[in-house]
Amino acid sequence: MKRLLKIYLEKPELAGVLLLLILICVFQFLSHGIFLSLQNLRGILGLLPEVGMVTIGFALLMICGEFDLSVGSVFALMPMSVALMLNADMPFWAAMAIGLAICAGIGFLNGFITLTFAIPSFITTLGMLFIARSLTVVISGGFPPLLAVDKIPASLFTAFIGDGLLRASFVWFVAIAVFASVLLTMTNLGNWIKSTGGFLEAAMSMGIPVRSVKLACFILCSMLAGFAGTVQVFRLQSPLPSIGESLELQAVAAAVIGGVALTGGVGTVFGAIVGALLIRVIDNGLVLSRIDANWFKFAIGTLTILAVIGNSWLRRTARQIRLEQRP
Repeated sequence: MKRLLKIYLEKPELAGVLLLLILICVFQFLSHGIFLSLQNLRGILGLLPEVGMVTIGFALLMICGEFDLSVGSVFALMPMSVALMLNADMPFWAAMAIGLAICAGIGFLNGFITLTFAIPSFITTLGMLFIARSLTVVISGGFPPLLAVDKIPASLFTAFIGDGLLRASFVWFVAIAVFASVLLTMTNLGNWIKSTGGFLEAAMSMGIPVRSVKLACFILCSMLAGFAGTVQVFRLQSPLPSIGESLELQAVAAAVIGGVALTGGVGTVFGAIVGALLIRVIDNGLVLSRIDANWFKFAIGTLTILAVIGNSWLRRTARQIRLEQRP
């Protein structure tokens, strides 16, 4: 029994799964059965990849011990850049490659400045938040440009797969989630990420290239944010300069709710996905239940605080449990 309890306490993402199940039941009741309807599930799962991909990248960076508050602005900058390149008759895949390179450059700058000048990543990326958002507005001319929809392979990004629940973006989301999970749990780089975030001095003394590990996480976080924003713009068919505002706060909340430690070193990709799904469920469930949508931020804020307190208590309690020696 103690062994099972210890396993549970050491995996706080399981608490997120339990809360998710409870909320689904509550919203199903309050919405008179509409919440789990086919059309509503299509809406929830259709939007999940856009938030989920950002959260996965953010979670990896948090596990590595850093933050990136610029993800919301990068979320808008890449699709705006891609839209303008498509309007200039650039081939689609070339525009996507350059857009991802721009995101990688922003991530590299965030990491390089943070690590070279020993500045907290919170401050570095806060500055980049304003820089990237300003660049998005400037290059757009203040108005959303037309999107060359005919040049975009919708079947690869936003179209529904057959008559089912899922968009093509969900396939990208699953592929990225599997890749990130394998990276974190089955590779040396994943062990380095957790060691760098949880035991920096020990990681350095073991010869782990902590600087390169952190730079890689910064770059991956920015690229996932830009790609997710591009997918959203392809779905909306309008590159709005304002998309992604406050998204960085949702990413922090989703990661923390999913069991990622603010201090680094602890967390899973699965937990981050659970956190992102919880946010989507709360947002959608409040609307269907005819509860004032202004309570959404209140609910997410409260859940984030409770998650931090609960996760801290779970880990502290887990350390106090001593498994009995088997004969």
